[in-house]
Amino acid sequence: MRVRPTLLIAAALSTTLFLSACGSSPKKIQAPTTPAASINLFTNLPGGNGAIIAVKIDDTREAHPQIGIESADIVYIEQVEGGLTRIAAIFSNPLTLPELVGPVRSARISDLDIFAQYGHIGFAFSGAQKLLYPKIAAANLENISADHEPPSIYSRAANRQAPTDEILHLRSLLTKSVDVEKRKIDLPKNPGWFFGTAPVGSQPIISATFSWPASRYGAKWSTSQKRWLLSYDGAPDLAESGLQLGCENLIIQKVAITPSIYHDKVGGITPFSQTVGSGNAYLLRDGGVTPIFWNRQLPETVTSWSTKDGAVAKFVPGKIWIALVAQDPLFVVAPVASASPTTKK
Repeated sequence: MRVRPTLLIAAALSTTLFLSACGSSPKKIQAPTTPAASINLFTNLPGGNGAIIAVKIDDTREAHPQIGIESADIVYIEQVEGGLTRIAAIFSNPLTLPELVGPVRSARISDLDIFAQYGHIGFAFSGAQKLLYPKIAAANLENISADHEPPSIYSRAANRQAPTDEILHLRSLLTKSVDVEKRKIDLPKNPGWFFGTAPVGSQPIISATFSWPASRYGAKWSTSQKRWLLSYDGAPDLAESGLQLGCENLIIQKVAITPSIYHDKVGGITPFSQTVGSGNAYLLRDGGVTPIFWNRQLPETVTSWSTKDGAVAKFVPGKIWIALVAQDPLFVVAPVASASPTTKK
């Protein structure tokens, strides 16, 4: 009897399905792939790279606890009038962007050199000395200060006293996407540092203290949290959220701090922190400290960080705080464990 071709095809298909069901000739099925999370170039953490916004934040005792600073990718501590300090916080990760940041205060001349290495970024501040405004206008910065934004972006906190009561609504600012796009604020690119294993010869320490004439910070390593927990003027440095401020990478960068031609409204001379040039620094990560060198020959070029043998000083993924100081810090060295413990009688 002659078998029709269609019956032969049906029989073959039935046999194939039977064998597959029995596992004789399994067919590999590709599982759907999940796209890799975008990594922030500043911190090497998930979340991606959004418009770079730098915010000047008050760092006096009256300004504490500060708002939103725990979400910054990079934080600079710089000296201002009277030996006090002020914060320059840089935000770029859309995943961790806070709604509120503050208290916002005025710009200083050191900011212009610090920010020049990041490109055309948004600069949020509450004002500036009259002579400084032309310098800000000429810098490669997008002025998004309280002078240029409405009260819906910069508001006053009812529970704070002036001048430490001005708060930036950062997410609301960046929600104005058409406006930000028009301003062409840059996204993060190569920041000048790299991530990897700790430098050889890192010295284990318990804590560090670094200071200015009228301000003092401390950093203590937390084994459980794997980050440096900060203190301000001898007390835990808490954000308004209740979280103790801290970072995975703490750089104590020695710079020349000299008087500038600028001064505040009561005549206090504004110091200038020299961040273009080269010098010594200390990299604190993973519970240890390594002496390193910094180098930056032009304001528009990024700062490079290297060990004493010329190798790249690599950071651990995480937040970065950079303290610009004129004096060496003090370290409490971790005790060396005894090779053969003795029994105390």
